[in-house]
Amino acid sequence: MKRRLLTVTAVTVLCMGCGGGTPPTFLTILTGNTSGVYYPLGVALSQAFRTVIPEANISVQSTAASAENMRLLEAERGELAFALGDVVADAWEGNTDAGFTTPLRKLRAVATIYPNYIQIVASADAGVHTLADLPGKRISVGAPGSGTELNARAIIRAAGLSYDDFSRVEYLSFSESVELIKNRQLDITLQSAGLGVASLRDLAVSVPIVVIPIPDDVVKNVGRAVYQSGTIPAGTYDGQTEPMETASIRNVLVTHDSVPDDVIYRMTKALFEHLDELAAAHAAASQISREDAVINLPVPLHPGAAAYYREVGLLE
Repeated sequence: MKRRLLTVTAVTVLCMGCGGGTPPTFLTILTGNTSGVYYPLGVALSQAFRTVIPEANISVQSTAASAENMRLLEAERGELAFALGDVVADAWEGNTDAGFTTPLRKLRAVATIYPNYIQIVASADAGVHTLADLPGKRISVGAPGSGTELNARAIIRAAGLSYDDFSRVEYLSFSESVELIKNRQLDITLQSAGLGVASLRDLAVSVPIVVIPIPDDVVKNVGRAVYQSGTIPAGTYDGQTEPMETASIRNVLVTHDSVPDDVIYRMTKALFEHLDELAAAHAAASQISREDAVINLPVPLHPGAAAYYREVGLLE
């Protein structure tokens, strides 16, 4: 009887340590392709988190990005993920057109961060200068089911086109797309990423490129508020001498409802206390602002993040 009582007591003590502020043994940050922006920022975040959660084993996982990250979070196979705001909304709503057969209701927001820019880049010898030149060309639209690919569908549809209008459509990572353009096996890559993404910098120093503008009327044609007009500044890539209008979408850091409040509080605080280190890892992070962190969140805010924002006066 004593032995049984001791066992019950031990289990009770262990369970008391499972909630509240006790961090998981492992914290996995879900990112994207290593040639994109998510991955280097994920590495920089992991280093920041190690200073405030030294007791956790923190790892960074390269994934197919937004859509896969949302499914992994729902399955509790990660604790923090980068994703495009429209994909997070699609996952929460269970948008079947975006590949989500059921609503993913475990998702919780940590912060709205920097914007992605939908960047359509062609080799200069492809003869592509506007969206009207796209039919008949060979294009890569991003990894299957990725945020980039969902953005590609939206923009191509808003331009009055479909995948059937291309002579060839590939579903490739950023780096794979660039290699095929270098080898003259593709004409165009569409990449949804922060400005100055490594894959497009690599392409621009390897072959002459043309950045294709996405006019404001096409952005409005998408019909979703998360799509906003933006500008790719001149000089973002070698050979790009003029600013180019395009579409932008905010990224979101997302977690799930089983991650303890105290862990997310510490992660959120570390994020905003290490912005200089994030910007050093990738220039896109220079557009992260604490003041924008709780604007237009597509899913409910995690209580741990909310506690931080109340502490700094962003929430009542």
